[in-house]
Amino acid sequence: MTTRPHGTSPSRPKLAVWKFASCDGCQLTVLNCEDELIPLAGAVEIAYFPEATRAVVEGPYDVSLVEGSITTPGDLERIQQVREVSRRLITIGACATAGGIQALRNFSDVAEFRSIVYAHPEYVETLARSTPIAAHVPVDFELRGCPIDKRQLLEVLSAELQGRAPRIPSHSVCVECKRRGNVCVTVADGTPCLGPVTQAGCGALCPSFARGCYGCFGPQDTPNTASIAQRLTVLGMSEPEVMRVFRTFNAASEAFLRESERHETTQPEVPR
Repeated sequence: MTTRPHGTSPSRPKLAVWKFASCDGCQLTVLNCEDELIPLAGAVEIAYFPEATRAVVEGPYDVSLVEGSITTPGDLERIQQVREVSRRLITIGACATAGGIQALRNFSDVAEFRSIVYAHPEYVETLARSTPIAAHVPVDFELRGCPIDKRQLLEVLSAELQGRAPRIPSHSVCVECKRRGNVCVTVADGTPCLGPVTQAGCGALCPSFARGCYGCFGPQDTPNTASIAQRLTVLGMSEPEVMRVFRTFNAASEAFLRESERHETTQPEVPR
């Protein structure tokens, strides 16, 4: 795709933004680009983006950004339709790339939850699992984060416009800490931190404020989760606590899923 000045051609690349099961946080990151949206709107035609505009331009679309996981039969049908009308499909955020927080239900009885929460659970249609978009359709690029990082988003969109591969790091958050001159919170203070096994992208936000990394961007390319889990136990965490550390924003990502299962123990039933 090539960049065109605003208003000079009706053949500007069409951009669509879609929502599935999510909190809208990644779509808000798009809106929070603020000044950057002006040149972006000149380079592409924002054809479908309900969070930002009521205008709808029919597809097909050159680029589709997809937020959210697949959690209902309707989602499953709709993502197939989105894929059909999208030349390039990019998933944004932990929900779309790893199932999100809602994937925690994958470890429990969904029918039981539904019966407790809803007065008429028979009216609620849901799948047994919350799954990432890539589990159902081909995805051209996955942008991690909960929420995604504004700079990374702009890099991905710029790469699409320029016809090149996005320059998104796959190393760990520890590299970002070193670049910022942060003192390691684990070494200095014994603070539990998933930085060594988490993909960079947030700018080491939490460690910069003396807090451990929560793994918002999911596992980095070669995560040694067993080693960091051992360190967490040395710092005093129990097996259930270590399990919960890996079951947050990216609970269904393969590396974090496997490690959490290693620490899963049978819990005594709590009387009701």
